[in-house]
Amino acid sequence: MRKMLSREELDHNVECIKKQIEKFISFDGKNAAIIVNNADWLLDLKFVDFVREIGSLFSVNRMLAAECYKQRMETGLTFFEMSYMLMQSYDFLYLYNKYGCKLQMGGNDQWSNIIGGVELIRKIGKDDSFGLTFKLLTTKEGKKMGKTEKGALWLDPIKTSPYEFYQYWRNVEDSSVENVFKMLTFVPMKKIKELSSYKDEKINEAKKILAYEITKLVHGEEEAKKAEEASNALFSGQGNLDNMPSVILDNLNISIIEAIILTGIAPSKGQARTLINQGGISLNDEKVTDVNYNLSEKDFSDGYAILKKGKKIFYKLKTKKDA
Repeated sequence: MRKMLSREELDHNVECIKKQIEKFISFDGKNAAIIVNNADWLLDLKFVDFVREIGSLFSVNRMLAAECYKQRMETGLTFFEMSYMLMQSYDFLYLYNKYGCKLQMGGNDQWSNIIGGVELIRKIGKDDSFGLTFKLLTTKEGKKMGKTEKGALWLDPIKTSPYEFYQYWRNVEDSSVENVFKMLTFVPMKKIKELSSYKDEKINEAKKILAYEITKLVHGEEEAKKAEEASNALFSGQGNLDNMPSVILDNLNISIIEAIILTGIAPSKGQARTLINQGGISLNDEKVTDVNYNLSEKDFSDGYAILKKGKKIFYKLKTKKDA
């Protein structure tokens, strides 16, 4: 069940979204984009008025035939989820009336909701609204790409560092390389075909180019180079470790459990212990087996320590005096 956000949280989210996309969309000048918060009109709706004026224009039979609802019928469809199409359709109607918005775009999983808005506008006598959907980026299992060990893959460098962003794309499935290249980069198609044809270990060279191109597009060439250097330093012994994610410790008198939580590798002591017991944690390339292990000076003989989860998640631990 979705958590109901406060008005302050909603406004904050709008500002975060704007910050993330302003490098791709201009909010200045004659044709400036605008970003609005649908809480401005949805939160003030009166239930009886809404279901009478808007709900009466929707057929429940047609709604249940939509793929987005059919998939939920087996596990349980709440009234809130059932109402989502109405609210999104009403959003389109509101934007159409207030801002002259005539096109709604979204992933193809939103097709039914977008069509609902187009039909709602046409039912009030207007025929110049349209919907456009685009292919979603998914794994071979059909799940949406963009999920990391920590949750979502953010464009905001504060929430997902350029290094973590780079590493996500560096580790995509072999079978997804061609599709991701086509959808998220401007690499020429001929080159994409060549890179995507690589097999076995050689496909990693294609993934490095893929990760670099997407990181450059989102975070700029300088950050992409830093992320690439940090990755090379960790995986091939070449490059600059200065650019890998780091956590500065107040002192060395902490346990391995606390270090794991500070880096965000695990959110709780219980999960940190589980990772250690399963052999998933290493410190300076040595497997950690003792859940009660405490960090000491010898772990920082190089001025830092490398804490690792599995083969792909690394953090540099530094003390204040070495930072």
